[in-house]
Amino acid sequence: MDVKLEKILPLVQKPGRYTGGELNSVMKSADEVSLRFAFCFPDTYEIGMSHLGLKILYSLINDRDDAWCERFFAPATDMEEQMREHNIPLFAIESKDPLTDFDVIGFTLQYELSFSTILNMLDLGGVPLLAKDRHDLKNLVIAGGPCASNAEPLCDFIDVFQLGDGEELMNEFLDLYKEYKEAGKSKEEFLVAASKIEGIYVPSLYDVSYKADGTIEAVTPKCGAPAVVHKRVVKDMDKCPFPDRFIVPFIEIVHDRVSAEIFRGCIRGCRFCQAGFIYRPIREKSPEVINEQAYNLIKNTGYDEVSLISLSTSDYTQIQPLLSDMIDWTQEKNVNISLPSLRVDNFSDELVEKMKLIRKSGLTFAPEAGSQRLRDAINKNITEDEIMSTVRIAFKSGWTTVKLYFMLGLPTETQEDVEEIINLSRRIVSEYFRMEDRPKGKQLNINISASSFVPKPHTPFQWEPQDTREELTKKRDYLYDQTRVPKSHIHLSAHKINTIFLEAVFARGDRRLGPVILEAWKNGCKLDSWDEEFKFDTWMEAFKTCGVDPEWYANRRRDYDEVLPWDHLDYGITKEFLMRESEKAKRSETTSHCRIQCAACGASALNGGECGAKC
Repeated sequence: MDVKLEKILPLVQKPGRYTGGELNSVMKSADEVSLRFAFCFPDTYEIGMSHLGLKILYSLINDRDDAWCERFFAPATDMEEQMREHNIPLFAIESKDPLTDFDVIGFTLQYELSFSTILNMLDLGGVPLLAKDRHDLKNLVIAGGPCASNAEPLCDFIDVFQLGDGEELMNEFLDLYKEYKEAGKSKEEFLVAASKIEGIYVPSLYDVSYKADGTIEAVTPKCGAPAVVHKRVVKDMDKCPFPDRFIVPFIEIVHDRVSAEIFRGCIRGCRFCQAGFIYRPIREKSPEVINEQAYNLIKNTGYDEVSLISLSTSDYTQIQPLLSDMIDWTQEKNVNISLPSLRVDNFSDELVEKMKLIRKSGLTFAPEAGSQRLRDAINKNITEDEIMSTVRIAFKSGWTTVKLYFMLGLPTETQEDVEEIINLSRRIVSEYFRMEDRPKGKQLNINISASSFVPKPHTPFQWEPQDTREELTKKRDYLYDQTRVPKSHIHLSAHKINTIFLEAVFARGDRRLGPVILEAWKNGCKLDSWDEEFKFDTWMEAFKTCGVDPEWYANRRRDYDEVLPWDHLDYGITKEFLMRESEKAKRSETTSHCRIQCAACGASALNGGECGAKC
C-alpha cells in the first residue's frame, strides 16, 4: 500500500490530505487491539478535520486499551481517479489499512448532501453497499449525527444508527459489540441485542407500510425492538469526555483552530432551527472546566486561536467570568478567542469590553428575516431597535465588517418581507455614516448571506412546504439586483437553489429514497455539497428512473395527523409542542425563551426532569 501511495501522491493536489503522521494522531498495533473502528467523514479532509465530533469520538475510542479508532475521509476526485486506476482501496489515514480490515465502520451525518458520498466511500473501500448484503458482524456500518434524526433515506445502507449524544452511548455499544464478536455470535443476534440500548436504532427491525396516497400507514417494530427509540443524553457536561489535545493537520483546514464546547442545547426556540431542538435540553459546562480544557488544547497543539462553541455563545450564563479567566492567559500567550453565534439582543457593552481585549475579526449576527412580522413568526425574538443598538455598539467599538444571516422562503414570507432584508441592510449602512464616533479611515462592509429555508424534522416547521425552486430563484435574483448598486457597502452571497431543494427532499424523505441514492451514485453523484461535483440533472434522472417525485417530499405541506418518517425517533420534543408552535407562527406570535418561561417542550424528560435552562 505505501509503495503504491508514494507513486500517486505526487500526482494529486494536496497530498497532505492522505499522508497521516500529524501531531497527536494515535498509532497502535492492530495485533494488540480486539476492536478496530473506522471513523468515516463523508467529505474531504479539510472539512472532516474541522468537525469537533470527530475529535471527541476519536479521543474517546482511542482511550480504550482494546480499541483503535482511525480516520477515513472522502478522497478528492483527482485522488479517487488514481486510487481506482492503481487498485488502491479506501485506506485509514493512520495505518493505511483498507476499510475492509475494520470491525465497525462509523459515518457521521452532518448534512444530507453527503449521502451519495457514503456509498462512494463504501464502494471504494470494498464494502458491500447494501446492509442486507453484509452478512457478517465484521464491517458493521453505523451512523450518527444530526441527519440521523431522520434516518429513513439511508436505511438500505446503514446497519445501526446512534441517536443523540455519543460519548456514553459509543462505549456501551462497543462493549456489546466486543462481547458478541468474542462469543462468535451472528450479526442478526447482535442487532437485536443492540436495539435494547437506549439511543440505538436498528432499521432492519422495523417494517414500514404505506397508504394508497403514498403517505406512511405505520412503522412496526419486530424482534422485540422498541416502538419508539429515544435519543441518548449526556447529563453532566463537566464529566463528559473531552480531548486534551487535537490532531494538528499539515495543511490548512476550514476551521484551523481549537474548539472548546461551552454548552449544548439552546434556550431560544427559533422555529426553523433543527439544532435548537434536537440538542435540547440545555446543559452548560462550568467556566473552570472550559478554561482548563481550552488551555490544555492550546498547550498541546500550538494553535493561536480558540473558538468557544455552542449554538448561541452569548447565551452562556457564565460568559463574563469565563472570558475574564481566559483573557489572563490568552493575552500572555497571544492567543485569540473567537466568539461565534452571538445574539443581537445580548451583545452588551460589558461583552464588548471583554472582546476589545482579544483580537478583532468580523462580527456575525443572524436576524434571519428583514421584517418584524416575519421575525416574530419564526420566533427569532429580536427587534429592529435591538439590531440597530447592536450595530451601533459594534461600530463605536471599531468594527467595520459585519455579516448578517438571512433566510429566504420562510413560512408565511411575502415579497414585502424579502424587500425588508435590503431595507434593513441599508438602514444599518445609514446608521454607520450617521455616527460621528464611527471608525475613520476604514471601509464599511455589510455582508449578507441569504440561504433558503429547508423544513427539517423535529421542528415546528416540519410540516411546511419548501418554496419551489422557481419561487426561491425569483427572490434570490431580487436581492442580487438590489445589492449591485455601486458604493452600497452591501455584499450578497446566496446558496444554490438546486442543492437546497435536494436537501429538503432528503431531510423529509423516507425509505423509498434509498434506491434513488443508489441510482444517482451509480451514475456519478458524490461530494454533492461541492459546486464543481454537484450533478443536479443526474439526480433528477435518478428520481425519474426510480419513479419517485422529489417535489412530493420537498414542496408538499403535511397534515398534523400524517405519520412522519421520523415519528418513531424521539428527540425529546413532543409533537403537541411543535404543533402549538406551528400555529403560533401562523399568527406571528412569539414564545419566550426558556429562561423567561418554560414552554413545556418535553426535553426535560430526557434529563431526569432537569431542563438546565436556569429559568
